[in-house]
Parts: sequence; C-alpha cells; structure tokens
Amino acid sequence: MNEQTRQPIELDPTIARFAPSERVDDLGRTHFIGIGGAGMSVLAEMLHQQGVDVDGSDAQAGAKTERLAALGIPVSIGQQEDNVRDAQVVVYSSAIKADNPEIVAAAANDARIVHRSDILALLMHGRRAVTVAGAHGKTTTSSMLAHILTHGGPGALADPSYAIGGSIQGPDGTTLDGGHAGTGDVLVAEADESDGSFAKYAPQIAIVTNAEPDHLDHYGDADAYHAAFVDHLSHARGAIVVCADDASALAVLRQLDEATAAHAVAYGTTPRVDLGELGGARYVHIAAEREHAGDGAESFTLEMPASIAAGRVDAGDDDGSIVRMPVTLAVPGLHNARNATAAIIAATLLGMDPHAAADAVSTFLGAARRFQIRAQIGGVTVVDDYAHHPTEIAALLDAARRRYPQATIHVLFQPHLFSRTKFFAKEFADALAKADDVIVTGVFPARERQQDFPDVSAATIADAAGDDASIDVEERMETAAQMIAMRAKPGDVVFTVGAGDITKMAPVIAHVLEAHAGKDD
Repeated sequence: MNEQTRQPIELDPTIARFAPSERVDDLGRTHFIGIGGAGMSVLAEMLHQQGVDVDGSDAQAGAKTERLAALGIPVSIGQQEDNVRDAQVVVYSSAIKADNPEIVAAAANDARIVHRSDILALLMHGRRAVTVAGAHGKTTTSSMLAHILTHGGPGALADPSYAIGGSIQGPDGTTLDGGHAGTGDVLVAEADESDGSFAKYAPQIAIVTNAEPDHLDHYGDADAYHAAFVDHLSHARGAIVVCADDASALAVLRQLDEATAAHAVAYGTTPRVDLGELGGARYVHIAAEREHAGDGAESFTLEMPASIAAGRVDAGDDDGSIVRMPVTLAVPGLHNARNATAAIIAATLLGMDPHAAADAVSTFLGAARRFQIRAQIGGVTVVDDYAHHPTEIAALLDAARRRYPQATIHVLFQPHLFSRTKFFAKEFADALAKADDVIVTGVFPARERQQDFPDVSAATIADAAGDDASIDVEERMETAAQMIAMRAKPGDVVFTVGAGDITKMAPVIAHVLEAHAGKDD
C-alpha cells in the first residue's frame, strides 16, 4: 500500500495487482473511474451481479451510465476526490492519467489502485476462461462464442459469463449488454492488446483473430506488437486458436515455442498445402465459402480434423480423418466466416458437439454496430458499423459489395485516435477507396489530445489518398452527415463507420432522408 502513496504515482497496466488466490469476494467497495466506458461498464456490471459493492464516476452522462444507475450502481458525473473516499479498490483504464484527482485521492487513502485488466483477470480465477485477442474481430468472435454456449451449450456450458466491450443484437430488435455473470464455469472475454495488459491473462483457451500491427503509439513497432501476442499465447493453460489467413497471426504462430505450438489450432480459407510449416498446429479449413446477395447470408463448410471435433487439441491417435459440417450465418462477410470458425472451434474444445455449435451460431444476429441496419427510408439503407482499422473497413466494404452488388456505397467515416490516423493514413485511404463516395469527419480522440498531434486531422487521410481516390473532408460531424444523406439516391446504401460517436449520425441521416423522401432531386 505504501508504494502507491509515493510520488509520482505510477500506473502500469502490465503489472498484475491480484494474487492467484484472490477472488471477487475479497474486493470490498470498488470504484470505477470512467465507469461509462464500454469495457469498464461491463466489468462494473459483472461485479455488481456477483454482489460486490460497486460505484463509479464519469466525465459525462450517457447510455452506459444511465443503464448502470438503473441497475442500482451509483454513478457520479464529474471526477473528484470525494468519489473515492470510502473505496477499498479503485479501478482505472488506460485513458486515465496519474494526475486524475480520484487516482491522487485513492493513493492518499491507501486504496488498491488496479487496472481494468486486473478485474478481468480476477473474474477469470476459478473459471474456464476463453480470451479473444486481435486488432479486430474481438467483439464479434467473443459475442458469437457467448451466443453458441448460451443457446446450445449443455450443462455447465449453458450459462457462461462474458465480458464483451460492446452490445449484442438480440431477437426482435432488442439489445443485450456485453456483461453477464453466469452460473456456468466458462468466462468469455475480449483480451485488449492496446496497452499490453493482456499479458496477465492465463486463459484455458486463447483465440487470436489477427495480429495486424496497431497501437504503435504504445508498442513502437510491429515486432514489439507481435512479441506481445507470442507472450500472451504462451500463458494459455490449454489450447490456442489462431487465424492462419492473417499473415501477422501466422507469423506469431510460427514464433511459438514447441510446447505452446503443440496445443495450437489454426484456421482459415487457405488450403493446408499452401500454408507451409505450422509448428505442429492442427488445421481447420473453411471451404466452399459464399455470400448470398440480397439477404447477406454467409455459408461455408468446415473441414475439421476428427480429433478436434472430439474435443482434443493434440494429435494423439488421430488417423487423419476429417469431419465436415455446413455452417450458415445471418451476418455477412468472409471475416464473419472466420470469426464463427474460431468460436465453433473454441466451443468444441470446451466440450460441445461441433454440429450443435454450428447450428447455434446460425441464429447469431451480430454484435451491435457490426453491419447493423439502422434505417431504410425512400429506398436508401443506412448501416452503422464499428470498423476503425483499415482492414476492418476493407472487410466491411467487401461485404457491402457482395450484399448490395448494384448499389452506390456512401461512407461517412470518423477516424478513431490521432495516432492510428497518423500511422495508417495511406491504409485508411486505400480501404475507403472501395466505396463510391466518402466523407471523412473529425478525429475521435478517445484517450489522446489534439495538441499532441498538431498535424493530424481528417485531411491526413484525404491527403494520403493523393490522386488514387476522391475523399471529401468535413470536420463538423453533423454537417458531414447531412451532406452524405443529401447525396444518397434510392437504391443506395449509406454507412456510418468508426469506433467513436459517429453512431449518433445514423439518426441524423435518417432524419434528412425522411425529410426529403419523395421529393424531386
């Protein structure tokens, strides 16, 4: 405790703050700084469900803080010393700095100051945890696995806990929150790699959807980023599941030590013969993949080694036989075929029949803000999507082309983080070029500050496009939304894209479309 009161206060998310023997019941009153954040609110809700005395604060009210308050979790708007007066544990995210008044007060009060990842690691204690890491695909893959177990898992698999940094589209248009403390013995969780904190997790199964370099503001370069994934996978107590279609994830797989690689399962659309050395990993092939125009249904066949289908990750007495099973998804895109495959493999290794897992995932309607249709007005479809990495945007627009092959595709894109915009401006421009019409609006800063990146703006992406693509820039988000709505014609599709508050513009676009529906051009 005394170390935390020394100045300066040091916040290191990579250092584990709980011993393996500690449990949720040992926490006492727990305060979350920035409780309205997607990842923080989920953890706060899970602790509350397990009987922990939880409260929190946030800079401003929003949908998450309102939901938490409705559940009986006190939330203070504004961050000040008094909020942590009686807290025994104070939880922060990487967006919180050491000079935050609640951090300073917590240190003075000898409270335990822990990173959000420490709470997630604590929730894993005593459970069979499955983590999902990757620059993109985490939320959808973890949501799919939670859905599979909830709707098809037998016995202790049937009611998993899950900590997912987003909401899930439920039946009949309902939205299910991403946090749930179940009665089963499995915990499904996203493993955020942005700050290196996923090094402290020791899951039963670790999934890596991809390892495309991201968050280089923290890691410095791609080699350090990949090394963090190698380290994360080395902590898995059981199986690791890695997408071989991603060159970076494949490189990570090949860097694993022999003992870790012996428990690896790779998956992808690439024929096994073309992959070369996999370090002993078994391989699940995604074959005959196709997407249906119009309804966007995604179908494919999984070719799974019989030993994997039987729930064994090691080769053992495997005779080389293959189990084939058809899979149909309600969510479009090759990337979702890959996400579903990872989820099916994990469910199978947890003890579920793979055919039952494939059946269960067919009813998954998607994580919120993943190809989510928000409105259909005057022949124009408005779709909202969380894509914020160049590869995610490219996958989104590829799926859009396959689902709406005759449509003009409009994109309103809000970059997320100045650092990501700086490092990947050309990649963003190339991905956005897949659309017919693009407006880039002001950067959503999240934990960063504009003054630290004076030369980075929406124009950074447009400038990177050069003469290869026409990308318009409008820093004012609402003006940009009105502009793109006015450009849309019957039969067109308009996407709001990004991880910030761009989702608020879907209703603005819908309002403009409604106002002009039926009018002459």
